[in-house]
Amino acid sequence: MDEKIATLYADYRQGRLNRRDFVRKLAIVAGGTAAAAALIPRMEKNNSLFSEQDDQDLNTESITYPGESGEIKAFMAWPKTGKKFPAVLIIHENRGLQPHIKDVTRRMAKEGFLSLAPDALSPLGGTPENDLDKAVKMIGQLDNDKTIKNLVAAVKYLKTNPLSTGKVGCTGFCWGGGMTNQVAVNSPDLDAAVPYYGKQPTEEQVAKIKAPIMAHYAGDDSFINPGIPAFEEALKKYKKEYQIFIYDGAKHAFNNDSNPERYNEKAAKLAWSRTIAFFKEKLK
Repeated sequence: MDEKIATLYADYRQGRLNRRDFVRKLAIVAGGTAAAAALIPRMEKNNSLFSEQDDQDLNTESITYPGESGEIKAFMAWPKTGKKFPAVLIIHENRGLQPHIKDVTRRMAKEGFLSLAPDALSPLGGTPENDLDKAVKMIGQLDNDKTIKNLVAAVKYLKTNPLSTGKVGCTGFCWGGGMTNQVAVNSPDLDAAVPYYGKQPTEEQVAKIKAPIMAHYAGDDSFINPGIPAFEEALKKYKKEYQIFIYDGAKHAFNNDSNPERYNEKAAKLAWSRTIAFFKEKLK
């Protein structure tokens, strides 16, 4: 089995397998999606899923910034070419700062942005390695108000970072999509927000939003989608700039290409292209 896994990994690293097929085949060889999910972080730690060749145009760094709860850990990436970049805050799902989100952070940096992915679990010691269930439980233990303030502090950090142009956007997925909405509510100087299938803010909270919004939703999402009509009504009522996209046939978490049961390549690529175009327009 180890030889099969090594072969799959080599095929992925050398471009013979895309990420979706790599994760799907890894799940078969490893004995299930959960087993594959546990293997991927170890692979990244021992031999980064992003090869040196993939990363040759990027600078990456683990940093901390001051938050409401003290020092917040984060992963940052930015292009090697250039001096200042528009910035994007990337908020993880309810499993903490996993390799997938670091991958998304690199992808955003490759589009020309200074990208920062905070570890919202920093007040509890940080995201545990190779234990998704524990990370989910830890998310439930966070102080919601302090967590929002920790993320709003990341906007301030990016606004004043020497590598930043001062323009800052925010995107997030699942739990992070809901938090993206809350950053928009609580950070009046945010320049753009792109929540992916996130819990919607209340009408009273929508009134406080200053940033233009682009919201992405899965067509098959019975937990999140009932909140869309009231959200859109509030956005219209308070004359907010917004776009809402719903991807038919896609499931919640459709952007997560490390989860073959949820990933929808067509929806993910379309949503990503829209997101990048939106940030390039609003953060210029």
